[in-house]
Amino acid sequence: MGPMKGNDSSKVKRKNTNITIDVQKEIIAKHENGVRVSDFATQFGMAKPTICTILKNRETIKKADIARGVTVITKLRSQTTEEVEKLLLIWINDNMLAGNSVSDGMICEKARRLHDDLVKIALVRVVILMFSKLAEGGLRNLRK
Repeated sequence: MGPMKGNDSSKVKRKNTNITIDVQKEIIAKHENGVRVSDFATQFGMAKPTICTILKNRETIKKADIARGVTVITKLRSQTTEEVEKLLLIWINDNMLAGNSVSDGMICEKARRLHDDLVKIALVRVVILMFSKLAEGGLRNLRK
């Protein structure tokens, strides 16, 4: 007979929480100023290995230029999506400060318009780049 499994009530289970990138950047900055890993673990209620993983990925986290509140860095999110979220957050904050109410429908419509505008700007940049390369190639051919 194998060993009997004990009652799991004696083990303390931690609650799974997603740490925003802003908090991760804060942890990295404080660690660079000399705060210990164990201090972070008690302050944020996380395991030491979690803090160590954040510190191990410090370069990727530092380079991340993403919207506030995002918890995961992924390659699936386009730069356009990040820009839409940043601009949308600014728009929402401006409206709230002005005392205007903002509904979900208004936010969705504004997000669609921002996305469409950013896609158009990106397409214009591509066309300008293509024409400049074509013109450059044409000048080279004329010189020959």
